[in-house]
Amino acid sequence: MPFSLFHIKPEIRILGIDDSALVSERILVVGTFFRGGMWLDGVLSTYITRDGMDATDSLIRMISASKHRNQARVIMLDGVTYGGFNPIDIVRLNESTGMGVIVLMRSMPDFENIKNALYHLEYPDERFEIIKKAGRISRVVTSHSHTPVYIQCAGIDEMSATRIVQLSATHSNIPEPLRVAHLIATGIICGESCGKP
Repeated sequence: MPFSLFHIKPEIRILGIDDSALVSERILVVGTFFRGGMWLDGVLSTYITRDGMDATDSLIRMISASKHRNQARVIMLDGVTYGGFNPIDIVRLNESTGMGVIVLMRSMPDFENIKNALYHLEYPDERFEIIKKAGRISRVVTSHSHTPVYIQCAGIDEMSATRIVQLSATHSNIPEPLRVAHLIATGIICGESCGKP
């Protein structure tokens, strides 16, 4: 799917998705619908298999079933693997939902280490191909920190994706849709929110 042209308003609708702690074979995934980085409009959830291959399909089903799906313009993901090494095909996610996809990472990934880790699991080559399919990595600095974050995109240009990350990072260098999705997911599974901010 070609890049979407984005007119970015302060209240652009964003769906931030993050997973919970790895405490069982079924991993909770939570999505938060935000207007920019300010207003939480809705929450949805699904489950994926720890170190499985079902994350992409599960996210597509979760989003397709949501009453908010036609309001969101962008999906934000915290990395391209959830539930351990369950990879998300961001190109297929974009094509299936019609939404631009922005992957956010706190540090530059070490692909050699990732590739080595995958060989302890089934379908290592297929997993790595999905991870590499996410494409070019760009550096983004928000107004909250000199420490950069890194992004990958599908169905949205880098300049628009950068602006959306900066706009929605209202309390830290992590955009609110992702930060809140993480707090909810870990709070439900662990009894209290924990881990990365």
